[in-house]
Amino acid sequence: MRFLLTLSLALWLHAAQADSVRLLVQSSPLAGSQYYALGAYWLELKVGDRLELIREPKNRHDPQAIRIEWRGHKLGYVPRAENRAIAAALDRGDKLVAGISRLTEHPNPWRRVEFEVFIEL
Repeated sequence: MRFLLTLSLALWLHAAQADSVRLLVQSSPLAGSQYYALGAYWLELKVGDRLELIREPKNRHDPQAIRIEWRGHKLGYVPRAENRAIAAALDRGDKLVAGISRLTEHPNPWRRVEFEVFIEL
């Protein structure tokens, strides 16, 4: 019910304004960052930075895989347990945007970067 109310409000706002409306789809930790470029660019990353969501349907470990890049550098992936809805949306051609929502210096790589994914209406 809450989702329908949010969607109805978003559609009403979209009709009332010329600007696009963004709805939060999910917020997740960055998976696999310890294996990719996160360490090399850590000091340059900022909350609010845009991230690219890139589908990897031929990924041998997960056909729903979504790679996350920052300025052309692979940082990690959308966690496998949370990637199905985003993969389906990307496959449909939905306009999704992602950005860094939290950065934390933490020994656990799963707690260093959190990102949000929005759909634009």
